[in-house]
Amino acid sequence: MLKPSTCATAALLALMSTTVAAEGELNLYSSRHYDTDERLYSDFEEATGITINRIEGKADELIARMEAEGANSPADVLLTVDTSRLERAKNAGILQPVESAVLEERIPANLQDGDNQWFGFSQRGRIIFYDKENLTNPPATYADLAKPDYEGLVCIRSSTNTYNQTLLASIITHDGPEAAKTWAEGIVANMAREPQGGDTDQLRGLVSGECDIAVSNTYYFARAIRKDVKGVSSDIDSIGWVFPNQNSTGAHMNLSGAGVAANAPNKENAILFLEYLASDSAQQYFSAGNDEFPAVDGVELADSVKALGDFNADEVSLSDVAKNLPEAQKIFNEAGWK
Repeated sequence: MLKPSTCATAALLALMSTTVAAEGELNLYSSRHYDTDERLYSDFEEATGITINRIEGKADELIARMEAEGANSPADVLLTVDTSRLERAKNAGILQPVESAVLEERIPANLQDGDNQWFGFSQRGRIIFYDKENLTNPPATYADLAKPDYEGLVCIRSSTNTYNQTLLASIITHDGPEAAKTWAEGIVANMAREPQGGDTDQLRGLVSGECDIAVSNTYYFARAIRKDVKGVSSDIDSIGWVFPNQNSTGAHMNLSGAGVAANAPNKENAILFLEYLASDSAQQYFSAGNDEFPAVDGVELADSVKALGDFNADEVSLSDVAKNLPEAQKIFNEAGWK
């Protein structure tokens, strides 16, 4: 159970480098759609006296809106999911560099933009799940997933999915474009069905028998451990999982992150909010509220996340990975990945 917000206030204020205002506001553009984030916002408001005005929508819509608003945009912070969208926002010119000793100290360097325009605040492993009853030799690596041994067994999302785009971009970063293209072609050959649905639908494919292997982010499965998820939780004991590449690069991690808007009218409050997201109390919400891995080392994990076990995470710079996103989309198209 999370501590009440009043217990987190002292630690929160001690963490922040900026003087806390007794009044003011923050205009937050957010594509995170989790009800549990309400406590993130209410705690910040209580601790600072700053009122959060939220505009919620899909990431691409919010980015397009900020572009259209230009210098007149009221946005102070863009909060969204995955490196690809954060990089898209950066390339659109709607974010600005942030100088914060708190963020530099708290957020690992590989989860920061090289120009400090965005920062990751929570992580999700993109890993392999499998039917324990039908498959005794699951893939141990991402490369294994593309081997002919698993032809017709794999459920995975479309090439337009941001998580898959960043995964392929990470493979390019580690192994180069030719190896990445061979991998993508192998996955297409191994698909049990055409890509469809979200990550939970890939897990449901295991339960329904449509596939023996599924690729999904960890928090979708951890959520099914914590509470009832239709089509997954009832047969969760039949699902095994593998954190890939444990003897090499480690499991690929994508993130949820934020940046300060280029024309933020409340810039100081925006930086204060980002620093708050790096506090222990906020980091615990990401884990306990949405089954994610905190970005900050040493923060207590939720039981549902602990149940996944220990593993080695890929520590590649996601800023470097982001540079390969255009190449990843090109490879998806050439491989025929729908």
